[in-house]
Amino acid sequence: MQFGRYYEEFEVGAIYKHWPGKTVTEYDDHLFCLLTMNHHPLHMDVNYAEKTTDFGKNVVVGNYIYSLLLGMSVPDVSGKAIANLEIESLRHVAPTFHGDTIYGQTEVLDKWESKSKDDRGVVYVETKGYKQDGTLVCIFRRKVMVPKTSYGEARGGEQPGRPELREA
Repeated sequence: MQFGRYYEEFEVGAIYKHWPGKTVTEYDDHLFCLLTMNHHPLHMDVNYAEKTTDFGKNVVVGNYIYSLLLGMSVPDVSGKAIANLEIESLRHVAPTFHGDTIYGQTEVLDKWESKSKDDRGVVYVETKGYKQDGTLVCIFRRKVMVPKTSYGEARGGEQPGRPELREA
């Protein structure tokens, strides 16, 4: 299974549909809120959400959805990355609720070679996340520094650092 891509493998205009999707549970949302100390009642208090919000129920914290989509894109986009250089924009377009399933896709918008090192380049991508009914919920753009094949070959190939199996 491919994990990430080398610079030469990216083509402007390519779209990677990330699979599988992820159904967001109340537990996922609450754990993320607790880990990040986001205690807003919109995310954690059913009574508050039912009585005081336009949605009438808890909304999944947006940064969890962003993080989920970022993670979904790793096998297709940044699995070989040297660095994530910049998150240029992040928009939460529609709410996500407990029980929604999130899917993602990433489009390659541009790419260019590094000016300082000839063994890498920068890939500029836009990732979109949507729910099971096709509703767009999140869009973000980022710049990722990825190696060229020469970089990978010099550092151990496709699975650097993976030990060889020794039979006992």
